[in-house]
Amino acid sequence: MSTPNRNAIDVGALLDLNEWSPRQRAILALTALAVTFDGFDNQLVGFALPAIIKAWGVTRAAFGPVLAMGLVGMSVGTIFGGHFGDRVGRRVALTLSIILFGVATGLTYFATNLATFTVLRILAGAGIGAALPNASALSAEFTPVRRRALAVSLTIVCVPLGGMLAGLVAARVLPVLGWQTLFAIGGIAPLLFAGILWMLLPESPRFLSRRSERWNELRTLLFRMYKTPVGEGDFVDPTEQRQESASRIQGLFGPAVWRNTVSLSAAFFFSLVAIYLVFNWFPSLLTAEGLGLAAASNGLAAYNFGGVLGAVLAAVLVGRVGSKGPLLAISLAGALTAIALSFVPISAHGDQSFLLGLVAAHGFFANALQTSLFAVAAHAYPTKVRATGVAFSLAVGRFGAIASAFVGASFVQAGRVAYLEAIAGSLVLAFVALVVLQNHIPGGLNKVRG
Repeated sequence: MSTPNRNAIDVGALLDLNEWSPRQRAILALTALAVTFDGFDNQLVGFALPAIIKAWGVTRAAFGPVLAMGLVGMSVGTIFGGHFGDRVGRRVALTLSIILFGVATGLTYFATNLATFTVLRILAGAGIGAALPNASALSAEFTPVRRRALAVSLTIVCVPLGGMLAGLVAARVLPVLGWQTLFAIGGIAPLLFAGILWMLLPESPRFLSRRSERWNELRTLLFRMYKTPVGEGDFVDPTEQRQESASRIQGLFGPAVWRNTVSLSAAFFFSLVAIYLVFNWFPSLLTAEGLGLAAASNGLAAYNFGGVLGAVLAAVLVGRVGSKGPLLAISLAGALTAIALSFVPISAHGDQSFLLGLVAAHGFFANALQTSLFAVAAHAYPTKVRATGVAFSLAVGRFGAIASAFVGASFVQAGRVAYLEAIAGSLVLAFVALVVLQNHIPGGLNKVRG
């Protein structure tokens, strides 16, 4: 490992020119685990909703505002979490966000009415929302640029992975132990992991390079990553600094990037409409069609299983050929599979293999699109505003999730065809936003050294 000269140590060059070390990959794994818990807790409501509606004797429509307020909490958490991460560090922000949603989810065990449930989901949503921009920034900033899209996508793929695990757990817990136990598990597990994360996760090297009082910490971190001492000198990151504007707002809405910010925000918005129509309402749709709680949970688990595969394969594809062509094709394929689902018969007594397979296929495309957007956003913004930029686009997208909470019950009531057409239409609009987007990830970055 070498540095440009004795007095100026280019952190960006060190990260981009060196190999992707085992320690960097271990850090990526920790970050991915954090996102797995994020996805697990995020989707618990969708699995538990039919059981709660039955236990409390309320309507599906009564839960629309409850789900919406939880998503408002996620939007607020996303914005402030990203800003907090840019100010005090990604490690601190990520750990605190996990503690927040772990505590709030665990306390949901004791909820006995909609008001208490709503407050706790707002708090849990704030923690869930704050985690993703900081996890995305950590993944991007610990990874050579040639592997950045892959690293961010492999991190965000853990959202559907967490949802898949939640579905598997829900299918076994709900019929036997009830919905309260599901939330207890969703609270205790992330709190235990937060302690592990605090002990083992280091701060981002690009973030540390901006804090001269923490340069000794950065030297130690770089030595552990590359097993080569770093000499004395001032740490710089000129490639990132050349991209940065004087302020965060200019960084997001300057003349050269405003179109990208608007396009990314729209793509997040419509992809999250489609995703959360499934996350929050798909089990309710299946129970309305006559399936039991376990079968409905398996349906959402299949969706997330497909999502995991889709996100991983999309990450590899984007790294090889860039993001524009693959994401345009993926968004249209997601719309087509949603339409195809409207023609599949559903029977509580028949074989559901074909249904689950098509649900998994739709999850493959919908989640491949959504997780890839994080990699595109991380590519679009430099270090100074990366967490803020990802957070802003995602926060705008959360309003799509909020809209899905309000209209989801109506679409479920209107029937399967209307529900699936709404999902398909949202993915078509995401396609349009991606056509407009200028700063797609270029192809061939995985071959770049530097």
